[in-house]
Amino acid sequence: MNVLLIVGRIAFVIIFILSGAQKLTDIGGTAAMIAPKLVIPPALADVAAQLEALSGMALPNLVAIAAGVVELAGGLMIAANIGTRIAAVLLLVFTVAATFWFHDFWNMTGPDRLNNMIHAMKNLSIMGALLVFCVIGPWTPGYFSSGPDQRL
Repeated sequence: MNVLLIVGRIAFVIIFILSGAQKLTDIGGTAAMIAPKLVIPPALADVAAQLEALSGMALPNLVAIAAGVVELAGGLMIAANIGTRIAAVLLLVFTVAATFWFHDFWNMTGPDRLNNMIHAMKNLSIMGALLVFCVIGPWTPGYFSSGPDQRL
């Protein structure tokens, strides 16, 4: 049983690890996808300009790097059983934001609507699993026993 929990944990986070690595190896492509959806509120325009000036990069590139780091680091943390709750919260916030801004099927028609609705529903399932990780936290040997005094 314990081996299955480890395998399940790793299988679950593969999507974050691979997506994060892809974003970080193609920052320009990721930034090009982010740019049309990125809207800076007027109250944060000065902060955005300062970030761009300090980094020497356009804001979509910075967001692409941040997204890649959150996905890669969060996925690795859950896989390694280190900071599971923190990683799950970060990935949950990321997944909610990504679903809202990038899979907004309610604003689409035709095949795009169905495709993005499927992505949004998949993300909803992922959010549910992340909530479970937020609750149970790190895995410890023997936690999920199969005996009569089973904890779950």
